Amino acid sequence: MWPGFGENLRVLRWVIGRVHGEAGAVDSPIGQIPRPEDIDTAGIDLPRPALEELLAVDREGWRQGAEGQRKFLDGFGARMPREMLAENDELVRRLG
Repeated sequence: MWPGFGENLRVLRWVIGRVHGEAGAVDSPIGQIPRPEDIDTAGIDLPRPALEELLAVDREGWRQGAEGQRKFLDGFGARMPREMLAENDELVRRLG
């Protein structure tokens, strides 16, 4: 759906814009993400519905990933900082 690797600079421009307070975002269960209007799509054929789908958060996919990540983190036993485990648990909680 995304037009290609070279277009990833558009996302990096958004990230840099966020750092400088020049780009918007919305809160999501995984953190702040761009709104469709925050990504410069000038010069590419990317319909708004496609961009909205690209920016959508797949809660079930993220939940499965976070659960797999938790199993990986648990493999470190007592060496894993509690804060990292808590952050992972909080992500799962936000995803519902």
